[in-house]
Amino acid sequence: MDVRPYEANDLAACLAVFDSNVPEYFDAAERAEFEEFLTAGPLPYVVLQNDGAIVGCGGWELVADEKLASLTWGMVRRDLHRQGLGRFLLLYRLREVTKAGVAARVRIDTSQRTSTFYYKQGFKVVDIEADGYAPGLDCIEMVMKLNVCA
Repeated sequence: MDVRPYEANDLAACLAVFDSNVPEYFDAAERAEFEEFLTAGPLPYVVLQNDGAIVGCGGWELVADEKLASLTWGMVRRDLHRQGLGRFLLLYRLREVTKAGVAARVRIDTSQRTSTFYYKQGFKVVDIEADGYAPGLDCIEMVMKLNVCA
């Protein structure tokens, strides 16, 4: 398993990872927003590779004046769920946030379909917006104190 910074020529592979998670984990209408995010840059964003193939991706944003980091667009190819890749990617991103040394808390917006995963990693629910992403796909804001993962 290798993690490396996202490059512009990774766009199609990352969109394929996204597409593999529609409709259960993402709404198809979010695809354009994800593509815009990838093409706009420059936030830290990485790809997870296995035998040269991109199998996941995710990033983070640091908000130093709020001592906060936000995790952005983390996902693993659907056929590879429940194999530890999501946890690997999450821990990699938390390590990078910790190394930056500016955040005391990490937040994520996720759905009810992945919130249990983040809860098991130490995140706590702070807000729920029913149908926040799409009908039947709630937006759940979760936060973790960074010292939990240090």
